[in-house]
Amino acid sequence: MTAPSAGVRSPLGAVQPRNPISRERFERIAGRSVSAFGLVFGLQTLPSALGQLPSVKEPWGAIVVIVVFAGLAIIPVLAIVQHFVKIAMGALSVIFLLAIITWPLLALDPDALGQKPWVWFLCSVFTAFAAVAFPLWLATAYTFITPIAYGFIRALPSGGGVGAEIAGLDALYAIILGGVILVIIAMLRQAASAVDTAQSQALAKYANAVRQHATEVERVQVDAIVHDSVLTTLLSAASARTPDAKELAARMASDAIGHLHAAEASSPEDQSLVGLDRLSDRITTAAAAFSSPFDLEVHDLEVHTLPVNVAEAVYSATVQAMVNSMQHAGGGDVRRALSIRGGSPQATVHIVVTDTGRGFEARDVPAERLGLRVSIRERLSKVGGYARIDSAPGEGTTVTILWPSSDVDPEFAPDVDAEVTP
Repeated sequence: MTAPSAGVRSPLGAVQPRNPISRERFERIAGRSVSAFGLVFGLQTLPSALGQLPSVKEPWGAIVVIVVFAGLAIIPVLAIVQHFVKIAMGALSVIFLLAIITWPLLALDPDALGQKPWVWFLCSVFTAFAAVAFPLWLATAYTFITPIAYGFIRALPSGGGVGAEIAGLDALYAIILGGVILVIIAMLRQAASAVDTAQSQALAKYANAVRQHATEVERVQVDAIVHDSVLTTLLSAASARTPDAKELAARMASDAIGHLHAAEASSPEDQSLVGLDRLSDRITTAAAAFSSPFDLEVHDLEVHTLPVNVAEAVYSATVQAMVNSMQHAGGGDVRRALSIRGGSPQATVHIVVTDTGRGFEARDVPAERLGLRVSIRERLSKVGGYARIDSAPGEGTTVTILWPSSDVDPEFAPDVDAEVTP
C-alpha cells in the first residue's frame, strides 16, 4: 500500500487583493481628486479675480468671488470627511453658471478686465464638478451649456468683445476639455458599477452554493447517523439474546441518541479545532464499552489538532469499524486491537482497527451493503481522509484510517467495494 500524502491545501501566504474597485470607492476617489483639481486651479485664478474686482459692481462682484473661492476651499475638506461632497459640488456649479450668465450685469469697465474674465479659467473645474455631482444627462447638458454661455458673454462688450470667432474657439476648447473629463468619469463609474454587479452576482451564487452544500452535508450526516447508529442499534437489539448482547445494544442506543443530539446542534460551517487527544479519549471510551476488549496503542497525540467536522467523521468511521468487527469477526477467541497515532509519516491522524476473525472476500459482499462505502470510506473522503480495508477469509480484517490524504486506492473501486454491514 502506497503511503497517502497530505491533502492539498490552499497556500496560506497567497496575497489577496486589497481594496478592490467598487462604485463607492470610485466616488470617493473621484470626489477627492476633482476637489483637489479645483483647489489648485482656484488658487491660480484667485489673483486674476482679485485684480478684476475693481472693475465689477460692488458688493455683488466681491460676493461672487467670496462664494466661489470659499466653496473651492471647503469642498476638499468635505471630500476628505466624505460628507455632502456631491451636494456642495452641484450647488457651486449652479452658482458658477449663474455668475457667467449675470456677468454682463456685474462688469463696469470691460477694458479693465483684460483679455478674459476670471470665470473663464474655472470652466473646466466646474464641468468636472458637474460630472461628479450630477447624473450623466444633466452633467452632459452642463458641459455644453456653461461654455456656450461663456462664449456668448465673451462676444459681448462686457466680456471683452472679442468677436464670434475667438469666443467660439474659447467655448469649443472648454467643451472639449469638459467633455474629456466627463467621458473619463462616466467610463470609470460604469466600470465600477459593473464590478459591483459582478461581485453581487458572485456573492449570491456563492451563498446559494453554501446553502446547498450545507443541506447536502446535513443530509449525508443524518443518513450516516441513521445507518451507523440507529439502524445498527435496532439490528443489534433485535438479535440480542444474551445479557452481554443486550448490554451492548443498550450502550449503542445511548450512543445513537448522543449522535442525533450532536447532529441537531452542530453547524456544517463549524471550522473550530479540537485536539487529537480529545478525539482519542472519545474513541477509547467507545472501545471500552464493547463486550470484547480491544488492545489499545495510543501515542504522539498532544500537539495535533483537526477541525470539528473531521474529528466527527474520523470518530464515526472508527466506531463503525469496531462495530463491524464485533458483529462479523467472530466470538471470544478473536483478538482485536486499536491503534491511534498522531503525526505519522502518512498523515496527521493514523488509526488502525484490526481483528483476527473470520475475514471476508470483497467480491462476495452484496452490492446493496452500505457499511464500509458510506459509513467509512465516503465519510472520510468528504473531509479529505482515506480508508483502506484489508481482509481475506480466515485471515482477519484490518481497517486503516488516515487524515488528511489525497490518495485513491484503485483496489477499492465501486465494483469491488467490500461491505460487511447494512
